[in-house]
Amino acid sequence: MSKACALHILVKTREQADKLKQQLQKGADFGKLAKQHSLCPSGKKGGDLGEFRKGQMVKAFDDVVFKGPLLEVQGPVKTQFGFHLIKTLYRS
Repeated sequence: MSKACALHILVKTREQADKLKQQLQKGADFGKLAKQHSLCPSGKKGGDLGEFRKGQMVKAFDDVVFKGPLLEVQGPVKTQFGFHLIKTLYRS
């Protein structure tokens, strides 16, 4: 069974996600931005979702985590919850 660990920031609009992604590309701290902006309870932990199995998250989120590059900010990814910026730390 595939497992992964990821950080994410969840916001309501693509525009907000795009602005945060630009800040991240300029070197902003992912954890700090997650604490300030993320609507997910994981924001309090810097966006850390901990380890989870393939299939535990919604498909669009899962696809990025299990198929995208490691340690790069991916997104915005739209789900029914809003727009995510996702940073996959590892997969096993």
